[in-house]
Amino acid sequence: MSKLKVAVLISGRGSNLQALIDAAADPAYPAEIVSVVSNVPGVMGLERAGKAGLATATINHRDFAGREPFEAALTDHLRAVGAELVCLAGFMRLLTDGFVSAWHDRLLNIHPSLLPAFKGLDVQQRAIDAGVRFSGCTVHYVRPAMDSGPIIVQAAVPILAADTADTLAARILEQEHRIYPLAVRLFAEGRLTIVDERVVVADARPSGDALVNPA
Repeated sequence: MSKLKVAVLISGRGSNLQALIDAAADPAYPAEIVSVVSNVPGVMGLERAGKAGLATATINHRDFAGREPFEAALTDHLRAVGAELVCLAGFMRLLTDGFVSAWHDRLLNIHPSLLPAFKGLDVQQRAIDAGVRFSGCTVHYVRPAMDSGPIIVQAAVPILAADTADTLAARILEQEHRIYPLAVRLFAEGRLTIVDERVVVADARPSGDALVNPA
């Protein structure tokens, strides 16, 4: 059975890319990475991809007169490599409605909060300042509005009394590395259906008991 062809878009160190690389190294994993694309030259994520023997490309947004020409070049590349799913993994560019529409229901993102709470930037500090007891991360389909779209997988992380934005972010990142490969697996296995902008997961198993913080 052929594997789902995935392209990963990055702008930096590529830690979530590494999680996808590690998952795809398992012969039983139902997806393969056909291209890693960075909009920033020379970033660590490209080194990670190169060490894994993956094809890479740099499409520098600064070489284009606006977002639309940049995205046109990006789309040309994604089509050329046969990408069936595009994963944003620390890709620090806002995408136009046209690009998002062109890849409708084939474009995933991961965000370090429990969406729809705390969209945008500086989410860990904002969660601490708000006094919430849990934060976490979310893999979702991308829609034109920032950090919106049907939610596929979430992981919750308790916020500890001594947490700083950095310590909380580090614990959330560990869970990002768990749930992004899971979301791609669910997509590749054809287990995701969107009904009224909500994701239904076929054969989903409950995650267990409720979490309470403080215990």
